[in-house]
Amino acid sequence: MPLSFQPSPNIARLKESATLAVAAKARALKAQGVPVIDLGAGEPDFDTPAFIRQAAARAIEAGATRYTNTEGILPLREAIAADANRIQVQQQPVTPAEVVVSNGSKQSLYNAVVCCFGPGDDVLIPIPSWTSYFEMVELARAAAVPVLGDPANSLKVTAAMLEAAATPRTKGVMLNSPNNPTGAVYSRDELAAILELARDRGWWVVADEIYRRIAYEGDAVSALDIAPTRDNLIIVNGVAKAYAMTGWRIGWTIAPAPLSKAMSAFQGHTTSNAAAVSQHAALAALAEREQADAAVHEMVRAFRQRRDAVLRALGAFPGVRYVHPAGAFYLYLHVDGFRGAADPGAAFAAAVLEEQQVAIVPGSAFGTPNWIRASYATTEAVAVEGVTRIATCLTT
Repeated sequence: MPLSFQPSPNIARLKESATLAVAAKARALKAQGVPVIDLGAGEPDFDTPAFIRQAAARAIEAGATRYTNTEGILPLREAIAADANRIQVQQQPVTPAEVVVSNGSKQSLYNAVVCCFGPGDDVLIPIPSWTSYFEMVELARAAAVPVLGDPANSLKVTAAMLEAAATPRTKGVMLNSPNNPTGAVYSRDELAAILELARDRGWWVVADEIYRRIAYEGDAVSALDIAPTRDNLIIVNGVAKAYAMTGWRIGWTIAPAPLSKAMSAFQGHTTSNAAAVSQHAALAALAEREQADAAVHEMVRAFRQRRDAVLRALGAFPGVRYVHPAGAFYLYLHVDGFRGAADPGAAFAAAVLEEQQVAIVPGSAFGTPNWIRASYATTEAVAVEGVTRIATCLTT
């Protein structure tokens, strides 16, 4: 008798990634000849800088094709620690022993969540937030507690809002600045207040800083720079967004050494080390600072130019509400009441794809069904045309 698959309790409530689903649907439509404008993408459209690609080629020829230590090659962990120590100067220096390199920042986040949280724990997640935070917490068998941000303050949360949502079971909070999906950036004071609350309450802080270098109105502050202690702080970062290296799959955590040792052990039983050649490419991105800074500056300049262009285009539609994007490369638009739908974001995503051939991500993927996310990680002309079509669909 054939065995019928039944999901185990580990994944019974697991949902497909909405962002990946949108990307797949857009690719399928394009393959059928439909001229879709894909604004669902969560990755830069630039090529990885040439000096990084060249470093990878040299590493292959030099033999970087074998297993490495699970936690990553020492030169890369040293470079990550050195980069962190340029940000934070108030506390003991970050050491390579506090760094674990993983297969992308997504795995880094999952390592942290699984090693810190479990059954009976509550984890505060400001919403809107990246969709996988909820799924990771569920996979760890902890409870994700959404905390809705303030629409009057770019959908950001405050320390007081987190405190009000906390329970005796609260064990941690997930932070993301610049934010995906809104592009909002937390100020130094906002972030400091949250970090102080977490220290006082004994909560872990998982600070996802993958977009930190993509900011348009001053530097995005790092939790490393202002945390009152690093004893409860986990920094998650990687090379995917700022260096246009999404496919290289290199992320990392910076955390207290005992936790880092536990995350390395956990990773050793799941994927082991990240790809050796990708680690050498990431090393070039962090160690060749002059070339890297020039490349990042140019990409951020282009993102800002696109952001400004789409905001000018939205100026022709004064009734359209959105979060001001101070970082990342997303535009978060309010679609509440769209055609009377129970899930306005999902209804709008379907309508704009059918009527305007624009692919976007519904806000329900991020915990806020009255919104939608569009990415301007594409050419300026395509971004402006896509956003204009979105606004047209929303206002007609």
